[in-house]
Amino acid sequence: MLDVLTSMFKTSAQLRLENSALRQQLIVLRRSAPKRLKLTRADRIFWVWLRRVWGDWRSALMIVKAETVITWHRKGFRLFWTWRIRRGKPGRPKVPQEIRDLIRMLSRNNPGWGAPRIHGELLKLGIEITEPTVAKYMVRHRKPPSQTWRTFLDNHVKTMVSVDFFTSDDPVQDPLRVSRPGA
Repeated sequence: MLDVLTSMFKTSAQLRLENSALRQQLIVLRRSAPKRLKLTRADRIFWVWLRRVWGDWRSALMIVKAETVITWHRKGFRLFWTWRIRRGKPGRPKVPQEIRDLIRMLSRNNPGWGAPRIHGELLKLGIEITEPTVAKYMVRHRKPPSQTWRTFLDNHVKTMVSVDFFTSDDPVQDPLRVSRPGA
């Protein structure tokens, strides 16, 4: 009775969508009456489409779980993007050998330049390439090894000064402290 009262306040579009959802489920039930339900690809596409266009699609769902429809939707999304990515050539396009050589030459001749600077110079030349790709093909300059503490101390021992800033309030420990009478 409550369903009849609530259906009176639904819009005609909502009622049509609910009717199509129920009719589709009846078609599936008639098609596979005595045996296990067999949902075709068209059935799955219908429910994925219905989920996208109708907010209350779960109320009309009787033969499968709502989580199943959501799983179909996610699987379709993955298949679409897999197809979209693999439609052309697989992977990133190769960087031509001349551009790789140019990046290495600029990097070798200008050791102070980083990837952003070389990238900017290549863009000025009209070469469309990304900064991470430039960084990938740059020549790696070896950093000079840093000195050890022992080497540092040997080099600077003559100019070092050692100062103790330890203070004490005990007059026996601090002979320079002058005590005033009455203090």
